[in-house]
Amino acid sequence: MVKNIKANNPSLKSWLEISRESDFPIQNLPFGIYSTKNKTKRVGVAIGDQILDLSQLLELGYLDSLSFCEHCFSNEYLNRMMGHGKLEIRDLRNRISELLNVENPELSQNIEAVNKVLDLQIESEMHLPVKIGDYTDFYSSEQHAFNVGSMFRDPDNALLPNWKHMPVAYHGRSSSIIPSGHDIIRPKGQQKLDDNENPIFGASKLLDFELEMGFITFKGKPLANTISTEEADEFIFGMCLFNDWSARDIQKWEYVPLGPFLAKNFASSMSCWIVTLDALEPFRTAGPVQKPKVLPYLEYSGNKHLDIELTVAIQTENGSKKVVANSNYKHMYWNMNQQLAHHTVNGCNVNCGDMLASGTISGPEEGSFGSMLEISWKGTKPLKMPDGSERRFIQNGDSVIFNGRAKNKDFNIGFGELISKVLPPK
Repeated sequence: MVKNIKANNPSLKSWLEISRESDFPIQNLPFGIYSTKNKTKRVGVAIGDQILDLSQLLELGYLDSLSFCEHCFSNEYLNRMMGHGKLEIRDLRNRISELLNVENPELSQNIEAVNKVLDLQIESEMHLPVKIGDYTDFYSSEQHAFNVGSMFRDPDNALLPNWKHMPVAYHGRSSSIIPSGHDIIRPKGQQKLDDNENPIFGASKLLDFELEMGFITFKGKPLANTISTEEADEFIFGMCLFNDWSARDIQKWEYVPLGPFLAKNFASSMSCWIVTLDALEPFRTAGPVQKPKVLPYLEYSGNKHLDIELTVAIQTENGSKKVVANSNYKHMYWNMNQQLAHHTVNGCNVNCGDMLASGTISGPEEGSFGSMLEISWKGTKPLKMPDGSERRFIQNGDSVIFNGRAKNKDFNIGFGELISKVLPPK
């Protein structure tokens, strides 16, 4: 665990009024890209119900002690800022914390400056925070893998032989990753009905969400070099909520022998605030005992899992809403350090702004499963909605809403809402 990150001090209070239930206390300070009617896209930091404009903060001289330039913050992506690396981002977050500290009058007493550097979240538009170069999706929740294997194969042999030996993954489509608030168009593709000799073409009837978390990388090592589990934290910028949409009927027909294609590449959704790994340090927790023993390059020391509570809700077009899953990121079998070490063990390079997603996060019991495939058990257990309707999978007009929070007695470290509405196919 990293010691003495000043911005993580639980006793810190801001001179801004912040609700105890806020996702964004002074101990969080996540980064994102936002705009307003009067401001183009730029880097902001969430604090309470407001956004701190780092471009204005720099222009007014409050960040002169750091090495960032105007283009780091007057930018439509976080990548240039992230290019400064882990330690300088930590210094930036610590400096922002100082400026927002109730005990420091440096910014709070300059009313003209305060008015320039703060915008209300409700009056701002959030954008895709990172220019994502590459995207890798893992399959790292044991309960999810077991559930899927039980449905489609044999409960006694639910996990494939390689599953407990390495974090299984595939490379996904980065160009169709979209931010929270953007609608999903129901995908189309080939489907093979069990009683049909030939496939048919049409809109997916079995559209599903997948409850995941993603992490964003700093620039890694050059090609042909590796990142160890011990080094991995230094190459992870932060985390977001991630919905890796899946068309189950399209996937069933196409995934042999190379894996999903049209069933996945139509869209994945991410939350707009990137919570730094530094801010999540107080929520480290132990992971599961891994048996059989992993190979040496996947061994790690210390607590590398994170206690982050996750919820999924479905809201119908008429406003009927129901929480359908309560899970936790700590349920992952393979942690981020192992995922990054495995990803690079053959010399694969990672770049600034790459996205690595966890795979569906399912807890150990019903009510904590991270997809409709599991919640409705392949459609055999329909879910009752408050308005009397049923859901086996996601229908047109439905909005899927993710929330995530790490909690202690002092504050919450939240990610903001990830919401996407499903529209009919074009």
